[in-house]
Amino acid sequence: MQLNTIKPAPGAKHSRKRVGRGIGSGLGKTAGLGHKGQKARAGGFHKIGFEGGQMPLQRRLPKRGFVSPTRGDTAEVRLSDLNKLAAETIDILVLKEAGVVPIQALSAKVIVSGEIKRKVTLHGLLASKGAKAAVEAAGGTVEMPAAAPAAGGKKAARAAAAKAKSEVRAKTTHATIAEERAQAEAKAKAEGKSEAKPKQKAEAKPEAKQEAKAEAKAKAESGKARPDAKTGKKAK
Repeated sequence: MQLNTIKPAPGAKHSRKRVGRGIGSGLGKTAGLGHKGQKARAGGFHKIGFEGGQMPLQRRLPKRGFVSPTRGDTAEVRLSDLNKLAAETIDILVLKEAGVVPIQALSAKVIVSGEIKRKVTLHGLLASKGAKAAVEAAGGTVEMPAAAPAAGGKKAARAAAAKAKSEVRAKTTHATIAEERAQAEAKAKAEGKSEAKPKQKAEAKPEAKQEAKAEAKAKAESGKARPDAKTGKKAK
């Protein structure tokens, strides 16, 4: 068997219906669309599930469960994941840079899963009761985000929460992380250059002095050995 000889099984493929080809074809005149009405018109269409205006089936049936639209805003972090991080103070930016939480997360919550074996400080992160106890038992601290007092009713509280979320989202993007990394690299390069320059100068000074001494000595010797043009004797 070869690829160019493979064919579909007999009866698996059917030629499409050729409509509007005369009364003898069985699909002439109205081309199988019938007489008049929405479905007989060009562009006649209604959405799937439409039942002429009455309550459609997908709305008549009861619904079960609830899916929160903000379920991706808060990411879960296991205690065992904190052991992999090199930083002692862990916040949302550190978690995102390490790839522990997704970049679109607005906050993170540490849950009891695994164990923590080192001292860390959780800054601005949520933590369950058991996770907080485990971190403090390992010698670390948990700095939970302070809840702002709701002054002005529920509407003002929602507005303040939305503003806080937008600020967090603005600070934790790929662009801001890339910018912070570029600034850190530039700072490290600048510090490396400033340390290298004094060393080069210090090393160059003794060499310059030795070269100057050698040149002066060579000049003195050449002056002594040069013969006088009139007498033909060496100058004293």
